[in-house]
Amino acid sequence: MRFEINAIEQRLFDVIGEAGKALGYPVYVIGGHVRDNLLGVPSNDIDIVCEGSGIRLAEEVAERLSPRPHVVVYKNFGTALLKHDDYDIEFVGARKESYRSESRKPVVEDGSLQDDQLRRDFTINALAVSLNEKDYGTIVDPFDGIQHLEERLIKTPLEPGRTFSDDPLRMLRAIRFVAQLGFHIEDKTLEAISENRDRLQIVSKERITDELNKMLMCPQPSRAFELLLHTGLIHLILPELPKLVGVEYVDGKGHKDNFFHTLEVVDNVAATSDNLWLRWAALLHDIAKPQTKRFEEGHGWTFHGHDAIGAAMVPRIFRSLKLPTDAKMQYVQELVRLHLRPISLTKEAITDSAIRRLLYDAGENLEDLLILCSADITSKNPAKRKKYRENYEIVKQRLIEVEEKDHLRNWQPPITGELIMKTFGIPPSRLVGDIKTAIREAILDGKLSNDYEAAYEYMLELGKSHSLSIVA
Repeated sequence: MRFEINAIEQRLFDVIGEAGKALGYPVYVIGGHVRDNLLGVPSNDIDIVCEGSGIRLAEEVAERLSPRPHVVVYKNFGTALLKHDDYDIEFVGARKESYRSESRKPVVEDGSLQDDQLRRDFTINALAVSLNEKDYGTIVDPFDGIQHLEERLIKTPLEPGRTFSDDPLRMLRAIRFVAQLGFHIEDKTLEAISENRDRLQIVSKERITDELNKMLMCPQPSRAFELLLHTGLIHLILPELPKLVGVEYVDGKGHKDNFFHTLEVVDNVAATSDNLWLRWAALLHDIAKPQTKRFEEGHGWTFHGHDAIGAAMVPRIFRSLKLPTDAKMQYVQELVRLHLRPISLTKEAITDSAIRRLLYDAGENLEDLLILCSADITSKNPAKRKKYRENYEIVKQRLIEVEEKDHLRNWQPPITGELIMKTFGIPPSRLVGDIKTAIREAILDGKLSNDYEAAYEYMLELGKSHSLSIVA
């Protein structure tokens, strides 16, 4: 493997090397940029480590660049950041760390390059490239990181139990790299993750959730979540999810393993969309199946109501993980609530009324709902899978036809509560809501055309039935 430097990086690294020489600091590119370069993966994030002050080096580099970039200094961390030619370049002084058992925040001391490499999480992230005149471009690889890149292996520089006990977030990073890079974890390192999983409790929910989001955005998220289950970490992070594991049999009839079905759905969505929140909806779409599971004689296993109960669970899960509780959460909740609707339409005669209601309820989320529902078809029986997909295509076509005819997408009924109150001279009340709902239902059922005049006349009829008079 060779560290390839393009023309822009060459000019930038030359400036950094010259600045380090002027200050008397040995300087190196280290970490993810080196790893990605050797893997042939583009990376605009560059970490520079020096044996000296990272902040002072950043300021010296900025003085030598044109136009002069702004240097953002983080004094508490001894780091500095500048942007140049679409690159984000972070500077830090080489350091060694020691940890207290109750915190993942280390006690930091100045150190050598070797000290700094030793504190890194994995051997593939401890690789450094010299920017110094005497050995410019030389790869410094004390832990066989290049060999591990070739073997696609995740391994820690130190004894793995110490590495994970010191900073338990590294356990999640190891698992994330499996799904992100297509690597595998060395046996001893994987064993240490299971043994140290309880240490994750000292990590903030925000940092944990950030790693979960990155796992979900991997090409094949299931690889990460299978390891979270194998190591026991998922029980600490999202305890509702492992409850989906397993198959139960009664009278020889079993249901599918809903955990692995869920991961298959997530992978299917990931192959189609890079929408993080749609992937969250896929992860949580069957989350209520364990508590709704019933065996019905003559019918088999049922999960009645898991869509509605699952939607009700979403806010609590989002709050627990410190995920946003704004429109993003509502979007996930709505997709979980509606995920059975399109599929259920394939099992019955599809009426215009049912299509109208789905268009109205899904609104602007319809395309994403259809992606989720298509991903949810995971039958291992080819004939069944073919039939489901054919029926599903019929539903999609009907949605297009009814929308073109009735224009109910993101639709609001033509009669507002304000108009009802003004027309009949009544205050806000349940009656106003009842009239408005009756008009909406009549339009969705096809009993009333979707226009203002027809809806207004129907409102007057409803007013009469409630002994309401029009206010002059």
